Amino acid sequence: MAISPRALRRFSWALATLMIFSTLVLLWTALQHEESTLAIRPLNQGASVPDGFSIWHHLDANGIRFKSITPQDDVLLIKFDSSAQSAAAKAVLDRTLPQVYIIAQQEDESQAAAWLSRLRDTSHRLG
Repeated sequence: MAISPRALRRFSWALATLMIFSTLVLLWTALQHEESTLAIRPLNQGASVPDGFSIWHHLDANGIRFKSITPQDDVLLIKFDSSAQSAAAKAVLDRTLPQVYIIAQQEDESQAAAWLSRLRDTSHRLG
């Protein structure tokens, strides 16, 4: 039993359309990802950052969910799913932590900006 050329052509068009549609959906979900990060730094050099457990305790007591708490060099990074969670956490931590810490929103490089920078970096290598 042979497949007719017309059926084969329709199948290939349907497969190509499905691939394009799924690629667009994946790109859309990647661009909609809204992760936010708070950075806690000591005001004076040489001072230590607060421990992650105390930060976890303050956030948990106020019902604020976070993705991770990571120490990095002299900074404590707290990742959230949204900027609203990050703003609520900043308000809580401003109230509860001593004034010897700087609590600031850290700008994350968005997925779109990351892809654009990768494309720009490799474009000079072509040709």
